[in-house]
Amino acid sequence: MKLDFKKTNGLIPVIIQDNNTLQVLMLGYMNEDALAKTKAENKVTFYSRSKKRLWTKGEESGNFLEVIDLKIDCDNDTILIKVTPAGPTCHTGSTSCFKEETAKGFVYNLQATIHQRIDENDENSYTNQLYKRGINKVAQKVGEEAVELIIEAKDNDDKLFKDEAADLLYHYLILLKAKNFTFEEIESVLKKRS
Repeated sequence: MKLDFKKTNGLIPVIIQDNNTLQVLMLGYMNEDALAKTKAENKVTFYSRSKKRLWTKGEESGNFLEVIDLKIDCDNDTILIKVTPAGPTCHTGSTSCFKEETAKGFVYNLQATIHQRIDENDENSYTNQLYKRGINKVAQKVGEEAVELIIEAKDNDDKLFKDEAADLLYHYLILLKAKNFTFEEIESVLKKRS
């Protein structure tokens, strides 16, 4: 597929989406030069309509948008770029320019943090320390957290129930890493069942 810049008077709308959370972060515009620079540097560069020049997101704030994936829509006149943001995307300090601060998709950021601490062998990390104890200890911890969640489910303390549910999910993600699986793979199994 080839983008049709003529159809859109030289500027293509670009939707920026967080690769982990899938949250829409912002909308910008690219001309052919901005797209070429984005591909070459692996950082999102727009054509700024107000500044009348190429503008790399984060050039002043340091909150760059690292390109993970780039897709063109079916009409060849819009780009979707999945990114890893280096900080808040909006100039206001918000995660998203659409003022949406949400926990949706946070599990993917948590999974990335778990993988990072293990892959970098962070000696001060509880996550890494548990992982290094082996699959049996990780699985045992998941079992303990599941039992604690069941006990809290029988009571009426919502805060304790949610805390135990969070503990179970956190340890479950460590178990998936120990088994060399990702949460996305488990989601795929569920999707096939629906």
